[in-house]
Amino acid sequence: MSIDITANLRSIHQRIDDACQRCGRNSQHISLVAVSKKKPAQLITQAASAGQPLFGESYVQEFCDKHQQITAPIRWHFIGALQSNKVKYLRGTTELIHSVDRYSLAKEINKQWAAIEQTANILIQVNVSAEASKAGTTVADAEALIRKVAELPHVRIQGLMTLPPYHDDLEQVRPWFRQLRQLAQHIDGLHIANVSMDTLSMGMSHDFEIAIEEGATLIRVGTAIFGERE
Repeated sequence: MSIDITANLRSIHQRIDDACQRCGRNSQHISLVAVSKKKPAQLITQAASAGQPLFGESYVQEFCDKHQQITAPIRWHFIGALQSNKVKYLRGTTELIHSVDRYSLAKEINKQWAAIEQTANILIQVNVSAEASKAGTTVADAEALIRKVAELPHVRIQGLMTLPPYHDDLEQVRPWFRQLRQLAQHIDGLHIANVSMDTLSMGMSHDFEIAIEEGATLIRVGTAIFGERE
């Protein structure tokens, strides 16, 4: 079955606009990350041709392959779990790393970006629901981690990311998004040098409207653009 990526993107932007209208936000303040993991390069190129500029990958080797294959002028975010020994392969190629959840990882990112005399933009991943299966620092430990990472000269914290539990009842998800926003507001109020809380990466294909209502600035959508992963 062929996928109409252009129509899918149009539908998602309409849903973003509708969600923003409901909560009094400006849709210009929401960025759509097209989650392209496990999708072939030609579908990414199609989405880019349809006007989608920003793509998120979760696996380092797959990202490296696509980064070499695709010539369209697109921007990349890394959104998946990241091992310190693979950070060097992302050096200088990603606009934002969403998944920093420990100091050792931030330290390696700092080292790799220092080598090219640049600064890496990162988000701190927070496991708001404390699920054992999910990565992320705890809400309780987030402030201490942020203070420590903020001292690294080649890393810039831009905000927070979370992946809440899946629920068919979206109102069950809302409190987790709200908790991330409240944590960001708390951190912002501490005025820590080298730390911004402007970016909240939360919400996926099934729940991004609720995430927008609770303050998301980046939503990570894959299935609703590219169809189910095979």
